[in-house]
Amino acid sequence: MNESPHSLSSARTLWDLVARRADLTPDRPVLLQDDRTLTFGELRARAERVAAGLYGMGVRPGTVVAWQLPTRIETALLSFALARLGAVQSPVIPFYRDREVGFALRESKAEYFAVPGEWRGFDYPAMARRLGAKGVFTAYDDLPDGDPGVLPAPPSEGTSVRWIYWTSGTTSDPKGVLHTDRSLIAGGSCLAHALHLTAADVGSMAFPYAHIAGPDYTVMLLLYGFPAVMFEQFALPDALEGYRKHGVTVAGGSTAFYSMFLAEQRKQPGAKVIPTLRLLAGGGAPKPPEVYHAVVREMGVQLTHGYGMTEVPMITMGSPDDTTENLATTEGRPPEGMEIRIVDGEVRLRGEAVCQGYLDPAQTAEAFDEEGFLRTGDLGFLTETGHLVLTGRSKDVIIRKGENISAKEIEDLLAAHPAVGDVAVVGLPDAERGELVCAVVERAAGAPELGLPDVVLYLRAEGLSVHKLPERLEVVDALPRNETLRKVLKYKLRERYSDAATRAR
Repeated sequence: MNESPHSLSSARTLWDLVARRADLTPDRPVLLQDDRTLTFGELRARAERVAAGLYGMGVRPGTVVAWQLPTRIETALLSFALARLGAVQSPVIPFYRDREVGFALRESKAEYFAVPGEWRGFDYPAMARRLGAKGVFTAYDDLPDGDPGVLPAPPSEGTSVRWIYWTSGTTSDPKGVLHTDRSLIAGGSCLAHALHLTAADVGSMAFPYAHIAGPDYTVMLLLYGFPAVMFEQFALPDALEGYRKHGVTVAGGSTAFYSMFLAEQRKQPGAKVIPTLRLLAGGGAPKPPEVYHAVVREMGVQLTHGYGMTEVPMITMGSPDDTTENLATTEGRPPEGMEIRIVDGEVRLRGEAVCQGYLDPAQTAEAFDEEGFLRTGDLGFLTETGHLVLTGRSKDVIIRKGENISAKEIEDLLAAHPAVGDVAVVGLPDAERGELVCAVVERAAGAPELGLPDVVLYLRAEGLSVHKLPERLEVVDALPRNETLRKVLKYKLRERYSDAATRAR
């Protein structure tokens, strides 16, 4: 049996993809963690036994099963067992607590809830009891087990909703995003084919498996038949041992991860921090061009960045054979089948990787236009070569004295300042101007003090228009970030400094 990755991406369901890969390369590893290895053949066999155990508990096709588990081999086995049964699964990020978890359980009407027991000092079963969760069971080291002979036939189509993912809920209750097996396969295929990976590569999962990036990445492993190292707890420099031990060739996650690897590289210039590494790849947050250039220059590896969201796990992706200009300044190109339309500056999307909508029908109606394109809320444009350039979020446009100012433009310039480790620019309410421009900066390690006059002088030298110059500078030890892809939470900055401005008046 000999199938190409492109033909495998036509698999109807995720379980179909697992089965076809297991037939092709049963003895090759797929997941590596510490001293443990799971092969593609073992993935299929063990997931079927877990599926049988779940079936014995009462889980059936269409049963809603929520799980809040760390990035472990057992988590992947449970997830694929649920895919084998055709259950509807609702992954929940492990760092969420009562408010977000309770909302997810209620809205999804979950009939079962898998938790890790006590993990990282938090008692998940106790939270489940507080929330009145149904069918609570522990799935950390031990998983349900049974005889696969009792199982019904696997699902034959991949267009039914079998996944409920949750947006971050940073400004309100999270939204339940509805996905199918086919939408997840389409997203993972975009990532896989753009990166030009081979069976000789070794990937890495340093992000929560419960994030939409979990299946995105796993689809890539199944298509190309190579393994990834899983990190239950990711922190540098401690995680470097795992990267080096397993010979990781592809790492990343998001812009924050690139910066963390860069910081480690700068501790030992001239010696590669991960000797086997050849590519950093990720998405989930804006990437200043200077970060791209710094990675290539200092780490000696390529960097490809992409664009995705919970609603569309992969929209565009940079490719290693793109030009330096495109890799530094764009989000890459969309795959075949992803339609991008720019309407009044907003990016809108239509294609197989786009979700089916939200649990709340009103949210679905609001999110899609009359032609079925998803309104992303992101601003951008397409170049002549079909590469997508993002210029910011619609809510990140600062309106100062009637003039629109892009926060991203200022952030990209400040990211190249030697004293700036990271930066976020937000608009704050101002009685005279409508909004004022506030730059919030993480100072680079060992950098001298930074003041507003320094920032203004630097930006003027870089050619930034006078009306876009920041009127306020805040220097912080660390920008607030979420726990998944370490994305900066700008709403917290707006709340913090808007409140401070109000109190000052």
